[in-house]
Formats: sequence, C-alpha cells, structure tokens
Amino acid sequence: MRTQSNLLPEGFHDALPPYAEAASRLERDVLDTLASHGYVRVTPPLAEYEDGLTERMQGASRNDLMRFVDPISQRTLALRPDMTMQIGRIATTSLVDRPRPLRLSYSGQVLKLRSGQLQPERSRLQIGAELIGNDSVVAASEIVTVAIEALERAGVTGITVDFTMPDLIDILAAGPLPLNQAQIAEVRGELDMKDAGGLSAIGATGYLPLIEATGPFDEAMARLRDFDTGGLLNSRLDGVSQIAESIRGKASLTLDPTERHGFEYQNWFGFTLYADRFIGALGRGGSYEIVHPNGTSEAAVGFSLYPNPLIDAGFGAKTRDQIFLPLGYDIQRAGELRNQGWRTVAALSDKDDAQTLGCTHILNGDEIQTL
Repeated sequence: MRTQSNLLPEGFHDALPPYAEAASRLERDVLDTLASHGYVRVTPPLAEYEDGLTERMQGASRNDLMRFVDPISQRTLALRPDMTMQIGRIATTSLVDRPRPLRLSYSGQVLKLRSGQLQPERSRLQIGAELIGNDSVVAASEIVTVAIEALERAGVTGITVDFTMPDLIDILAAGPLPLNQAQIAEVRGELDMKDAGGLSAIGATGYLPLIEATGPFDEAMARLRDFDTGGLLNSRLDGVSQIAESIRGKASLTLDPTERHGFEYQNWFGFTLYADRFIGALGRGGSYEIVHPNGTSEAAVGFSLYPNPLIDAGFGAKTRDQIFLPLGYDIQRAGELRNQGWRTVAALSDKDDAQTLGCTHILNGDEIQTL
C-alpha cells in the first residue's frame, strides 16, 4: 500500500491557519482601498491560449510560462505569470467601448516557471490597479498615491518609493549618446550593476554620470538635471518631479533613473515600492501602452503588489474572539451572536473543550462568559 505524502512541488506550499485567513483579510483591505478610488474589479482566467498570451508579453517573461496541452481544443495553454497583460486584453476587447479613463482592479494567483532566491515561491498573489486611457502626470500621481494608501491600509509603514525612467537609455542612445541595439543591452547591464569600470571598458563613458544620479530623490534629480545639459529630458524630469512632489511626506523618495528590472514594458515613468523590515520589492508600477487588436495603442498607468512577504510577516492577521456553544445551546441566541459579528464553535460531543478549540468565551444559557 502506498503511503500518502505531504510533499509538494518546489516553490509551492499550503496556506494554513492563521496565514490563509490573514491573506484573505489583507487582500480584502487592499481591494477595498482600490474600490474607494473608483477601481472596479475584473477577474481574468488562470490559463489562456499560449499564443495569445505571448503576443502580449515582453522579453524574457515569455520563457517564464508553465505550459500544457488542452485536452478539449488540443491547443497549448499557458498559466499566467502576470495579470497586467490580461487586464490589457480585457480593456481592448470586452471593455473597449467603456468610457475612458477606465479604472480596473484585480487580484489572483500567478505562477512562475522558476523561483528565485529572494522569492522562492512559484505561485504568489498579485493585486493591482490599472488606469487605462491616460498616462499623464495627474494619472501617474493618482496611481502612486493609491498604491501607497493600499499598503498603509494593510498596515505597512516605512514605505519608500523608488522612481525610475525605463526608456531613458533608449532616448539617450537615439540622441546625444548614440548606441546600437547590442551596445544598449551592454550599457543597461553595466548600469544595473552600477559598474563604472565596465562602462569605461565598453567605451560608454558618457553614461557614467547616471550612476551618480542615484539615491535620495532630490539629490539624484539635481545630478540628473546637471547631466541633461541639452534639455532633452526636461519634460520627463519635470513629470517625475511633479509625481514625487504629490506624495512627498507620505513615503521616502529615491531615484534610480536607469533601473530596468521588472520594467520591461514601461516607458517614461516607473516606480518600485519598498518598506522597512522587508527585503526586496513589495510592488512595482508605471506607465505603458496597450496595443489594440487593430494595431492602435492606448496609454495606461498602473501598479501591482505582491503581498506574500506581508502575509508571511503576519500582516492581515487579527485575533478574533470565539464563543464556545456547549451541547444543547440556544440556536436562536447563537444566530443572534453571529449576526453581531461573533464567531461561534459548536460542541459536537461532551468531550469537546472550549479552550482546546481556541475559544475565548462560552455561551452559558443566554449569557456570554469569558474563559
């Protein structure tokens, strides 16, 4: 006889009490925050046809798909590694006739083919909001503000917003600091590692000042403006500065103008959310374009939160009082208590013990007694 095992595939785990309930509460708090700002929820499916999904994906993320053959259609399906692209599909098809700007929120599990050292889970919760039809400074400021408010509603403090300009290298490479496509990739790699020696070795010394334009927002922005002697970046720098000013005092502000990790499809503006006590990002967002089936594009701005580290740290957890209902309890009275918000745990035999079952109170006749 085969012995049953509790072994799960690498990167997957069960959500047990109290973490499963904490996750639901945190998810609800974040979604309620988004709803309070007018973001209506959509729920795309976990799997889609692979070809349709990859058409909307960018870069290396195409290699992060878990694939399988649909026994009904015999076509290859893929499990989503990210929900943002699905929101874009919905906005340009099912909701294409809805008035713009269109505010959508979403929440669900995404699945990665591989895990990383900082984030070993391959299945994780993604919650986010997308503002479709506008990527102005006002729209971007709203998105960043809502993201901060959502984290605060979940109990997060010590939030840092790190701004970036995902298409900065492309702009410079096409203008005052020319590079071909191969060189662009090399320069991005060296800038990601903040490797001044590497930039010099490949002859890209003109990009060296960008390494210094990283750090606390005001100082880094001043260095970036000094670097932009020709005024080519004026409109972008002004826009990012205005967004930062709109949240000043709500979070710590930093700037890394060349950061590209996680910003494969964003254009003029991006941001990463960090918080004290947590290693790695809690979320990312920025501006991008959604391509319609007819080939036209539409501006959008949004963010995604990945709250698993918050859940693991106990955010969303809340101690709840429970009333033990002994055998022969008053059913009507128990119903009244549940309507008042109490949790009840009914005895199934005279061996059931209130404290063993995690109860804090007991119903004695009509009276509630503290244990």
